[in-house]
Amino acid sequence: MNNLILPLLGRGLAAGGAAGLVTGLFSLLLAEPVMDRAIVLEEARSAKAEAAEHAHAAAGAVAEHHEELFSRGQQHFGLVVTAVVAGLALGVLFAVAYALVHRRTGFLVRAWPRALGFCAAAFVAVALLPGLRYPAAPPGVGDANTVGERQQLWLAAVVIGVLGMLLARQLYVRLAGRPEPLRHGAVFLTGAVTLAVLFLLPGNPDEVPVPATLLWDFRVLSLGSQLLLWAVFAAVFGALGLRAAQRAGSPAPAQEVAVPAGA
Repeated sequence: MNNLILPLLGRGLAAGGAAGLVTGLFSLLLAEPVMDRAIVLEEARSAKAEAAEHAHAAAGAVAEHHEELFSRGQQHFGLVVTAVVAGLALGVLFAVAYALVHRRTGFLVRAWPRALGFCAAAFVAVALLPGLRYPAAPPGVGDANTVGERQQLWLAAVVIGVLGMLLARQLYVRLAGRPEPLRHGAVFLTGAVTLAVLFLLPGNPDEVPVPATLLWDFRVLSLGSQLLLWAVFAAVFGALGLRAAQRAGSPAPAQEVAVPAGA
């Protein structure tokens, strides 16, 4: 079994590292300028609030200054490094989940379509559905006292999204042999119900006092970075699976047709 798991982990690490690097560079080039604008607005808003609160000590407030622990250049470098590390961790988790789901049918059977389908489901479960309920907000936005509550709400949304995608897959498998429109309709309906359940969760406890254009740009880029992450991951993971299948000898067509999961 280890002879099968270890190569799968290697594929996950390679795909995660590549996806993390590409996503980190994407965020550095496109998302960071938007974040810089958001940070400037947040600092200006904080300074204005502090000046209004301590109007009687305006001179002292101006003199007080806290330097950043890391410069923006160091933060940009750290962003890319963090993205790569997160991608590697994601690769390990993905490989384990992939092994659990496909342990009965083999890890190299239909490697390319399975990689695409698995990553698409993961993107919907952990990024798209939770992001529709709780859209991303620029850094510094929100009350520090509600951080824990917001994290719990986001985690609950991710759990519901994952459970919804697992249910969709089970329905797709159990409807094997039925017409494809029925199977696809069941998956779509499950996704719609999952999204409806997400909107039963409490709303975001904090306002987002950011200009609409800046907020839209930030949210689109945040979702775009997640889409890019899973797209690159799927491409690398699937391509490596195809190469491994070719080296090991592709399964006979009859064997592939006999697989009921279709995922």
